[in-house]
Amino acid sequence: MPQDLRPVVQEILEGYTLPLEGFHGITHWARVLENGLRLCEETGADREVVRLFAVFHDARRFNESFDPGHGQRGAELAKALRGKVFELTDSQFALLETACIDHTDELTHPDATIATCWDADRLDLGRVGMTPDPELLCTAAGRRPEIIRQAHGRAVFRTVPDLVAEEWGVVL
Repeated sequence: MPQDLRPVVQEILEGYTLPLEGFHGITHWARVLENGLRLCEETGADREVVRLFAVFHDARRFNESFDPGHGQRGAELAKALRGKVFELTDSQFALLETACIDHTDELTHPDATIATCWDADRLDLGRVGMTPDPELLCTAAGRRPEIIRQAHGRAVFRTVPDLVAEEWGVVL
């Protein structure tokens, strides 16, 4: 049974300073989550790590443009909230931490869970006017044209997934 992300998201939003519907806000996190769960079906990635990556990877950005260290800050927030609003084993948390810290600086990773996290995020580049380049995606699933087309369409139109309100309780 997946963990309830509502308390996690609520804790993150307590200190989130950027616009909720901004390029790196909650609507982006939700699309990353949906992308990641679609990829998990083929990659075999750890779904709980992918789900938590979606909400933590950009959770402590200072701005919407170049923001070195934001992945590290997201990982530190996850560490502070672990055991309070979510649970992961040590090995799962190590994956989450690496995925968050390196998601903007590294190109690929041999671990299927980390690779899936990064592809889930990169598949949402349409929100900033970029089309995902299959050469820069880590997984065979992420490079599939129909996956790219689907994710890109949702990103370009800045689709707000239903789970934002229905599961996370956030009304925009």
